[in-house]
Amino acid sequence: MSSANPSEQSVPYRPKAGEIPTDPGVYRFRDAERRVLYVGKAKNLRARLSNYFAPLRSLHERTRRMVTSAASVEWTVVGSEVEALQLEITWINEFHPPFNVRFKDDKSYPYLAVTLADEAPRAFVTRNRKLRGARYFGPYPKVWAINETLEILLKLFPIRTCKDSDYRRAMATGKPCFAGQIGRCFGPCSGKVTIAEHRENVDRFVSFMQNQDRRILGELDERMRRAAAAQEYEAAARYRDRLVAATAFFEKSAMVLGDKVDLDVFGIEHDELSAAVQLFIVRGGRVRGIHSWTVDKELDVPLGELVDSVVQNAYGDDLRPPGEVVVPELPDDASALESWLGERAGRKVRLRVAQRGDKASLLQTATQNAKQSLMLYKTRRSADFTTRSRALEDIQEALGMADAPLRIECYDVSHLSGTNIVASMVVFEDGLPRKDEYRRFTIPNSTDDTDSIHQVLTRRLAYLSGAEPRDELAEAIESIDAIEADGEASAVDDAPEVAERRKKFAYRPNLLIVDGGQPQVAAAERALRESGVQGIYLCGIAKRLEEIWTPESDFPVILPRNSDALFLFQRVRDEAHRFAITHQRQRRKRDIGSVLSEIPGLGPARVKELLRHFGSVARLKAADEAAIAEVKGVGPTLAATVYARLHADLAPAPR
Repeated sequence: MSSANPSEQSVPYRPKAGEIPTDPGVYRFRDAERRVLYVGKAKNLRARLSNYFAPLRSLHERTRRMVTSAASVEWTVVGSEVEALQLEITWINEFHPPFNVRFKDDKSYPYLAVTLADEAPRAFVTRNRKLRGARYFGPYPKVWAINETLEILLKLFPIRTCKDSDYRRAMATGKPCFAGQIGRCFGPCSGKVTIAEHRENVDRFVSFMQNQDRRILGELDERMRRAAAAQEYEAAARYRDRLVAATAFFEKSAMVLGDKVDLDVFGIEHDELSAAVQLFIVRGGRVRGIHSWTVDKELDVPLGELVDSVVQNAYGDDLRPPGEVVVPELPDDASALESWLGERAGRKVRLRVAQRGDKASLLQTATQNAKQSLMLYKTRRSADFTTRSRALEDIQEALGMADAPLRIECYDVSHLSGTNIVASMVVFEDGLPRKDEYRRFTIPNSTDDTDSIHQVLTRRLAYLSGAEPRDELAEAIESIDAIEADGEASAVDDAPEVAERRKKFAYRPNLLIVDGGQPQVAAAERALRESGVQGIYLCGIAKRLEEIWTPESDFPVILPRNSDALFLFQRVRDEAHRFAITHQRQRRKRDIGSVLSEIPGLGPARVKELLRHFGSVARLKAADEAAIAEVKGVGPTLAATVYARLHADLAPAPR
């Protein structure tokens, strides 16, 4: 029996290289119960699968988890990349593999349908795209949005909206349907128009929805004025109401591109755990619909592969692709994806990345909306009490803690090119931030991140061990209260304030988290051991793969990508990072302000003007004497002094 490190070995079910064909195809990883864990496609099956069967230590942590969870792999050879894409989509929809990208939307779009095959066509909202003889318009982002549109259009083109059963009953009895009695249905059943006249209104309705010609505004305005001039005031009022409705319709869908442009724009914002997608549906140059959804990522897939999955999902059911689809990045199999989209659309479809112009601007807007959606999704998920409770219980179980971590402290170190080193401490109680107990640390001397972590935790734990902190501790720990109240932190020397901060630092955390992997956790564990404090659990979160590392562990704890526990870990870590960066920027601002204010002849007004003129410290420092002299109130002599002082005293600008 071999005694080799199992992390250097491959999995027992690995097929021989010669057994795997080099043709395009689709592969499936299955577990011991034959459940499909992952479905993927490949232009060359042998080349793709060999990536999964490298030594386990060389694999990404989540890929290793998928490979070791599987008990077998099988593949199916197909004739082309397009066929591989089609089969992959079919199997993903059939098996719902847990390691494939998972979408959190119902993929069911509301449409405005007109039943042209009926004797008296009807307009209504539906998600069913299989009505025979119906003409569809849309899709629309929400049902309420399409109902609003329909209400406006019925004022322009009054047509039938009642159900078929109500229509038949009304025509048989000669009494208008209920919708007609309250002015909501304008079909022949209302008794106000004939079937032929109603058909003309329907044709105008459909023609307007297809072309959306703005000339109707001028026509309605002219008819209203003619009726008013002829003293036909009731007719003039009807034309006025239709003009108002038409104006409202066009205002709700402003032109963003040329009036002949049809395209879909995908904005995507993602991190290691999830992604948010914003789809802008542009028809006739106007944004006709906006659809958004979130994605859970079990494997850490790159943006191109994520685009592939998102596009497949978007057009998998009832949404037909237009002639052009704009995405943030092209996937590797862009040509195969274009062919598949072309089959769905019944015409050629171009997949492209917009680099400049109006389309690039629209892509940027969609991406910005996706960024906001992702932030909102995470905020709402973290704020829910049930979700927070489940997250804390999952963390307790994953780390083997005796109790749930009701108080969590997280530490992050930040620096500028190895200088101006600062650290942050954020506190979460019951899964929510306690900003009044956040702390910021200044680290005068440190060799690297691990030494910084050791210093910070040594200082913090001194308040729990009963030992007196080192003399510089009172000057190194800055209270958020002082910073936010005064805009500037000061050293605290007097005993009452030190005692008050000691009281605030006295609360024991259940769990300490450091931002980093094994080296940072080892440094933190050394500080914890040296302090003598017992009963506090420790872990680190590595950003690249969102791995949870514990002391003296060769492998990290892997939490499911969509787990509430990992979301909480991520939020705590990100908050610590944000807080550290904010502290560093404030110190940097104070540093430059203090340096400039010490220069003879530079008062507060001139310092402010210098910073306003250049916009940043980096630009000010990069400027030569002539450029500095151009600033209002600064002449050549003073510019030379400023230039010399900046290059003598200031630390390097951020990389």
